[in-house]
Amino acid sequence: MSDFRTILANLRRPRLLMRAARFGLGDYSRERDLRRLVKCDHSPEQTVPTLLVEEERLEQTRLRGDLGYSVARHIDVLIALLAEAQLLRRATGA
Repeated sequence: MSDFRTILANLRRPRLLMRAARFGLGDYSRERDLRRLVKCDHSPEQTVPTLLVEEERLEQTRLRGDLGYSVARHIDVLIALLAEAQLLRRATGA
């Protein structure tokens, strides 16, 4: 679990992308939004690694300049990742 904290703490993305994700945290609904991003509803311990993999895939697509890149999806994944990480921290009391 501390590995996820380290990964999230070292996550370096464009400032505008992260600002948009932080701004979207207030509207995040786990029941509504998580279903679109991962196959099924799991605990934060299971969703954080899945979201990290998806976010890294999107980041690599962005860096390549691939036409299939979706900034909206990237922001959605970052919002979910930040929200699920918060849930994970609360659950562990850290």
